[in-house]
Amino acid sequence: SERGSQPFIKGNGAAVPEHRLESELFGYEEGEFTGAKKGGKKGKFQLAHKGTLFLDEIGDMPLNMQAKLLRALQEGEVEAVGSTKIQHVDVRIIAATNRPLETLMEEKRFRSDLYYRINVIPFHIPSLKERKGDLSRLASFFLEKSIKSSGKRISGFEGDVLEIFKSHSWPGNLRELENVIHA
Repeated sequence: SERGSQPFIKGNGAAVPEHRLESELFGYEEGEFTGAKKGGKKGKFQLAHKGTLFLDEIGDMPLNMQAKLLRALQEGEVEAVGSTKIQHVDVRIIAATNRPLETLMEEKRFRSDLYYRINVIPFHIPSLKERKGDLSRLASFFLEKSIKSSGKRISGFEGDVLEIFKSHSWPGNLRELENVIHA
């Protein structure tokens, strides 16, 4: 796409403490809080301008941030923490969650207007236990990744290891598979 050569910025709605999430997404002005960088800091939206912002674990985002996120998506405007100046941003959003947003909406824990704003092209990725045919390829991928990071010389898996992998239910999905292989 036209955004292919533009920035791809990642943000995680669950990994950042709630009190820092706004400044992470929208930036902040110098001196706004203790520990603020001199000159302030751009947020994920400003960094992703003309590109793509991947928001992982959006289902864990607090309601007050959902309202601010909705405004940024609808109006293409963000306001850094401590600023009175509005910045225009052009950002494509990719949002992911493992939480059932429809249920969260019923429980009033996820805004329906935000849901309909981000649910433009939905797709479901089946869990690892639902796609055992991919297990060998994924295991090989994670083994290669582990070899590169650790420097270990491993030539592959014994046949019975893959059979054990296929018999496991993988409740931790890909993260569990990667951690088992890395250990």
